[in-house]
Parts: sequence; structure tokens; C-alpha cells
Amino acid sequence: MPLVAMWKCDRDNAMFENKKDADNHDKMLELAEQFTALAQHQFKEIDEASAEKFGLLLARNKQLIIQACKGKPEALDSVTNPGRVTKLAAAS
Repeated sequence: MPLVAMWKCDRDNAMFENKKDADNHDKMLELAEQFTALAQHQFKEIDEASAEKFGLLLARNKQLIIQACKGKPEALDSVTNPGRVTKLAAAS
């Protein structure tokens, strides 16, 4: 019986076939935690579940958010209008 090496993320128990993907996922979750904490600090009325969802949304879409902050707000179209194909989405 062959053995398959797997990497497990401590934060959410997600499993990965290679260390690079596991490390990237872990970094994304770390960023999501920071975004969650920021949302909870800035918006006292936000509940924990909503703050976590928002933190994950920002972390998962980090590259698009960076592009939007650099002057290309249309980069977020693929997140806000998932059915719409944009120049940026088509180029990816």
C-alpha cells in the first residue's frame, strides 16, 4: 500500500498534497484573522460570525483588493458580479 504525504493546516484542519499549498493556506488564514480583528475593533456592532466571513472574503481576494487599491477598482467586479466576465477575469 503506497503512502501519500499530506500536510495539515493547524487552524482549520484542511489537508494539502504539498507544503507550498499548505503554507499559502495558512498565511491566508492568518491574514483573515487580522482582518476579522480589524472589523471587530472598528465596528462594535458586528457579530463574530459576520466579522469572520468578512475577514475570509478579504483574505481570499487579497490580490484583487491590491489591484483595486492601486487604481483599478474594476478588479473587484469578479467578486461583486460573479457572473460578469471582465477584461481582468478574462486575462487570468
